[in-house]
Amino acid sequence: MREIHVNKIREAVKNLCMDVNYYLPEDVLASFDRGIEKEKSPVGRNVFEILKENAAIASEKKIPYCQDTGFAVLFVELGQNVRIVGGDINEAIKEGVAEGYTEGYLRKSIVTDPLFDRKNTGDNTPPIIHYSIVPGDKLKIKMAAKGGGSENMSRLAMLKPADGVEGVKKFVLETVSEAGPNPCPPIIVGVGVGGTFEKVAYLAKKSLMRPIGDRNPDPRYAALEEELLEKINKLGIGPAGFGGTVTALDVKIEWYPCHIASLPVAVNIQCHASRHKEVEL
Repeated sequence: MREIHVNKIREAVKNLCMDVNYYLPEDVLASFDRGIEKEKSPVGRNVFEILKENAAIASEKKIPYCQDTGFAVLFVELGQNVRIVGGDINEAIKEGVAEGYTEGYLRKSIVTDPLFDRKNTGDNTPPIIHYSIVPGDKLKIKMAAKGGGSENMSRLAMLKPADGVEGVKKFVLETVSEAGPNPCPPIIVGVGVGGTFEKVAYLAKKSLMRPIGDRNPDPRYAALEEELLEKINKLGIGPAGFGGTVTALDVKIEWYPCHIASLPVAVNIQCHASRHKEVEL
């Protein structure tokens, strides 16, 4: 049994919070270059150039790429041969988020209560934490800083099984079309299919942690990702909503078995600043 102290977890999460907001992942930066090549609109190409410049400034000066530094969402893969010592892993992650957002001068965006007392918590906590138990003696923490603008454009539907593939495609395209320029395109579209009401939303969010260009291992779903990407880019929303041929940088689909009477589908939209990073302890 391998032991990991909570202080190590807290420090790792603190650094993740700052790094995801200062440095865009390489897959995102590479997608900007491809976007410049594919985009037919001069205005759209200029938007990509501005995004690249903004990313370079954020990285060089260690300042947030975007003023909305997001809700801290963490996917924690805990090896079954790992023992957490020195305290509570939940508190360690929460403290790491608080320290990272405070020491990194990152905007605090979380309120204490959604309805009756919308007072800022002051340290961007609590975070959202998703745990999974996996084989081995490692602890992997994946973090995304999820901005409110793109999150607000996300949707979930409980389709009828008879709606099938065409129903899923229709729902995804309608969701992106209605979102328009609001989620700061070019976007990454995370799609969850199957499971239950709560599971499908988790699948859509989790899919956004995959690198741009990574395809679902099931060739049927991989083909659907490609088809949806092509159809979304024909909507003409374009970079920053100014019109163009690159509305989305990628589409990701995750699926799970579901009930015979159900066909859940969720769309979690991510802005072009797909801020994600992982660490393994």
